Amino acid sequence: MPRPLTDALIRGLRPPAEGRLELADAACRGLWLRVTATGTKSFAFRYRVRGARRVERLTLGKYPDVSLRDARARADKLRVQVAAGKNPSAHKREASARSFAAVAERYLTEHARRHKRGAAKDERNLRLHILPCWANRDFASITRADVIALVERLVSARKPSLANTVHALISGIFGFAMDVDLATANPAARLRQRGVERVKTRVLNDDEIRLFWTRIVEPPLSSTIGLALRVVLATGCRPGEAAGMAHGELEFDGDGKLTGWTIPPGRSKNGRAHFVPLSPLATELITEAMVQGSRSFVFASRSKRGHVTNTRLADAMARMPSLLPDGQAGSESWKAAPPTAHDLRRTVATRLAAAVVRGEDVSAILGHVRTGVTGKHYDHYDRANEKRRALERWARILTSIIAPAPTSVVVPLR
Repeated sequence: MPRPLTDALIRGLRPPAEGRLELADAACRGLWLRVTATGTKSFAFRYRVRGARRVERLTLGKYPDVSLRDARARADKLRVQVAAGKNPSAHKREASARSFAAVAERYLTEHARRHKRGAAKDERNLRLHILPCWANRDFASITRADVIALVERLVSARKPSLANTVHALISGIFGFAMDVDLATANPAARLRQRGVERVKTRVLNDDEIRLFWTRIVEPPLSSTIGLALRVVLATGCRPGEAAGMAHGELEFDGDGKLTGWTIPPGRSKNGRAHFVPLSPLATELITEAMVQGSRSFVFASRSKRGHVTNTRLADAMARMPSLLPDGQAGSESWKAAPPTAHDLRRTVATRLAAAVVRGEDVSAILGHVRTGVTGKHYDHYDRANEKRRALERWARILTSIIAPAPTSVVVPLR
């Protein structure tokens, strides 16, 4: 016979040997307690909608996270809804389908993963910065003020670029919702970007290049990570492209000499294959890395991914200031404005321009897409020869910086 549940009774219940134990609360019609073999105790509300034969069950939460008092209060409200002819379970399913999390998942599935190269980035920003705030919100209830408040938190955390990226993602999700007739308005539309992004200008000087080249491969830093970062400085490639370099992307001549590297469309930022001619210096770096690499990747990692990540390259650069001794040439300026892995790429571009390499050749080395009509629709010349000459010239400049030729001391005769 059902009896009123009490906290003492619930706490004293032992888990069944198998299956589950269910007790009705005589003090609250429709409220049940379930105890599983693992010891989990949870409340549920059971009811039958008028005119239906099936008994519905709606979970209210685990005990003691949901107290007996709260469970009874929730059950009382649900019983009123049932008496009015409503189905609480159906209402919950409808609310879940209209949640921001549900719409965001549709955006990822039906748009981002099909059409955007940055789908993984969208998913990461959703998980880290948006869903913790809005996952269970009805997306139609999200206002312009809500968008501003969320973005401003990132601006206040001194992350202006991330704030603008999240702003654009929110706008994209609501734009998708409007396209599939889930929303009638976009609260982020025509909203001014709130993050003020600074144009990055950090370029390494000669002392810093020498310091980087020597220190980046020494313990406690990983020599594999250091070699990958050296390749970034030798080729001007993106750090993430270097990190994922695979043996199948490398090209050899008839004598087995390493001559080039083609980054496939799936790994390049612009979605196009990008050929990187390899100078003797870059060839030497990659050959050294291959000795300690894996069968598949040049810069191997012990992780499931198989190769080192862009994050590990960034972490190595971030650790550099703490590893530099005071008084060493380049150390003071490095600590004052610590460069990032991407600043190595900017250094290559700047030094090539200073060496009077043509701008279109520098852009080709960086893998930038020409946006003009001619470059987009007509001129598809890959500039492979020009890129090779420029990178070999940069290799000579870089070598002269890293290991300058000894100067002769001339003693005048009297």
